[in-house]
Amino acid sequence: MRGGAFWAVGVLLAGVLVAFTQGRTPIAWADLWQLVWSVMQGIPAPNEQTQTIVLQIRGPRVLAAIAVGAALAVAGAAFQGLFRNPLVSPDILGASAGAALGAVLGIYFSIGVFGIQMAAFAGGLLAVALVYGVGSTVRNSDPVLVLLLAGIVIGSLLGAGIGLVKVLADPYNQLPAMTFWLLGSLSATHVDDLPALIAPVALGTGVLLLLRWRMDVMSLPEEEARSLGARTTALRLLIVAAATLVTAASVAAAGIVGWVGLVVPHLARFLVGPSFVRLLPTSALLGGGLLLFIDTLARTLATVEIPLGILTALIGSPFFIVLLRRASRGWT
Repeated sequence: MRGGAFWAVGVLLAGVLVAFTQGRTPIAWADLWQLVWSVMQGIPAPNEQTQTIVLQIRGPRVLAAIAVGAALAVAGAAFQGLFRNPLVSPDILGASAGAALGAVLGIYFSIGVFGIQMAAFAGGLLAVALVYGVGSTVRNSDPVLVLLLAGIVIGSLLGAGIGLVKVLADPYNQLPAMTFWLLGSLSATHVDDLPALIAPVALGTGVLLLLRWRMDVMSLPEEEARSLGARTTALRLLIVAAATLVTAASVAAAGIVGWVGLVVPHLARFLVGPSFVRLLPTSALLGGGLLLFIDTLARTLATVEIPLGILTALIGSPFFIVLLRRASRGWT
């Protein structure tokens, strides 16, 4: 089990190294090390071009990829445990759909990049608040099942709203921007965008890590969790709020990046087991590392950048088929 955590750390470090050295202008490992050494010593870098590429162009993008990948993976692990369903992903409660609707509305009304990100962030939070509000009105039913069904219904409604805005949008300027954003990308990441991403991701992830022992209890059936002294309603609300916060922040910064929150928790569970004490940190490390590799592929495979959502779907779909085959034999 401990070896699995070392594998996760190795994936993250390898992803960072590949992301900094590979691109339109490859950077030699020796040049990268010289730059790191110069920064540590507080002396001018020997190569100004390398310094500009690493610190100003690729640096913010690497940090954003780590934050987005870790956030989606942690949120996916939390939701899978909370809903006791291995096929649940971070957008199950409508966070991604709400964020997408907020973003396309921002593009439609031309409110600027920062405004679009804030609209996406607010849309994700409001969508989950709506789902939770609808679920709370249903009494005498399994609260987990009610939330799941409410999320599906509200997500479909928000999806219809996205379709309506796309129909009304300018087909020459606004519609291509909406389509590209919905496919997911980190190409527009700037250093000024990092605080709005990292702050909520750090807050939400920190809350989930603090609750990781209690999340082991919450993964049990409702009555068993209560019999062990867990305040299930309050814990469920706190877990949903934290996971939604990191999901909304990630979608606001990178668009819709699917499959990471579904696939990575299963890989982490294979490495360290089902206990959230080890599962959440390992998921964060794996999520950040794997999205770094995927983002590097997105900007190096072709002359034009490939949206992240396309690559994550190409990688995640075969894994989903494996999960379905496992489902026929029962989940372990």
